[in-house]
Amino acid sequence: MIIHFKHRGLELFYIKGSLRGIPAQFASRIERILDRLDVSRIPNDMDLPGYKFHGLKGRRRGVYAASVSGNWRISFEFKGSDAVNVNMEDYH
Repeated sequence: MIIHFKHRGLELFYIKGSLRGIPAQFASRIERILDRLDVSRIPNDMDLPGYKFHGLKGRRRGVYAASVSGNWRISFEFKGSDAVNVNMEDYH
């Protein structure tokens, strides 16, 4: 279950369906990723074809990411079985 968003635009999109704050052209993919993240209980539940799921390294160890498009990723952490700090970023 998603319990905390770091990115306000993602939170508004997930709760209210508002496209304000996210790239509208990626809305359907973002929705699929967030829906899957909400039912995931462990990070590897997000390891689906096309998501380019991976764990980050170095100082961001413990953070995971799924690909939206190009360099854009939805990153997140797990606290127990809940997703926290859900963010949309270009970290490359």
